[in-house]
Amino acid sequence: MTAITEGKFTFSFPPGWHVRKYDDTTFYRKHFQSFAGGSEAVDFLAFNASEKECWLIESKDYRHHPRIKAKDLFEEIAMKVRATLAGLCSMRANAGDDERKFATEALKKVKYRVVFHLEQPTHPSRLRPQIYDPKSLRDKLRQIMRPVDPHALAGNNKILNGKAAWTIT
Repeated sequence: MTAITEGKFTFSFPPGWHVRKYDDTTFYRKHFQSFAGGSEAVDFLAFNASEKECWLIESKDYRHHPRIKAKDLFEEIAMKVRATLAGLCSMRANAGDDERKFATEALKKVKYRVVFHLEQPTHPSRLRPQIYDPKSLRDKLRQIMRPVDPHALAGNNKILNGKAAWTIT
């Protein structure tokens, strides 16, 4: 089992899964991050070698600190997905052996899936409001991700733990 931590969450993937914290790769940090005036990336890339899907996973935790960026959250995720896919292509051609192999395998996948893990205050108040209605979160993500993944997943760990192959704790 592979476990990766992002903020206060641990994502646990079953055996056979290949997972990278994409924005921590050497290629991204040293080469692609500053490309074209700077690019952001999703948190994880994950795939099972025996399946046809590569998962792009973004995680946000607004339980204790509210979002303060002016940019629309879904626009930000879309730009991260686009930059990550472009970065994978460049990584396949220009990275070191280990990262090149990972990118090559990820790009062989037939389908790309997007997952947005969002934690918001469980008891909203004026001081700590919910940014997005949990019921419309998935629909909004699917609308903006349609060209890449018309069946994108979104929600908190309770919702996603039953729908994805990995668990979030």
